[in-house]
Amino acid sequence: MRITIVAGARPNFMKIAPLIRTIETAKEEGKNISYRLIYTGKQDDLSIDTTLFYDLHIKAPDNYLGVECKDPIDLIAHIMIGFNKELINYPAHVVLVVDDLSATMSCSIVAKKQGCKVAHLVAGTRSFDLDMPKELNRLITDGLSNYLFTAGATANRNLDYTGTERENVYHVGNILIDNIRYNRNRIKQPVWFDLLNLKEKEFILLTLNRRELI
Repeated sequence: MRITIVAGARPNFMKIAPLIRTIETAKEEGKNISYRLIYTGKQDDLSIDTTLFYDLHIKAPDNYLGVECKDPIDLIAHIMIGFNKELINYPAHVVLVVDDLSATMSCSIVAKKQGCKVAHLVAGTRSFDLDMPKELNRLITDGLSNYLFTAGATANRNLDYTGTERENVYHVGNILIDNIRYNRNRIKQPVWFDLLNLKEKEFILLTLNRRELI
């Protein structure tokens, strides 16, 4: 089986790393399975440095599509063109996409057009707000997917509402937990804890990673 795994942003690598390590183990055991890792961005993307792959114990991408566009429609178009060339040169049986990015949706469409099975990791997520660009990505990707891997019961119900056949839904839980377990013994307290004089249970970490949260 040939699998093409697509990452559209740094957080995607966190979620696909456990899968890649599992595939590598299966290969070592003699299973007939291989994969290519594709990043839709540029190779000199500062958020994707080599230490990321070292820390996750995975190889660097086999192909960088090199797409970097501010306009969302241009982004989708260029990713589709680039990924189509990838699948022509390296045909796959299954294309695995992650989360709800424009890259996720774009590569799902191309994969389906090329006759590949589509697997969606973190399927069934919904905001029920069609004005949010990611909601369209979710609906389209889930609608095209042959294998839908969900993190929880809510996602399962969301897929039920849209008529997804239950036999195609796999409740795998939060795959990030696999990374935590894998790296538990390697986790160290950051140096800046001492620099900022931070003490356990005496501070709060807040992230605002979406415009609508600010």
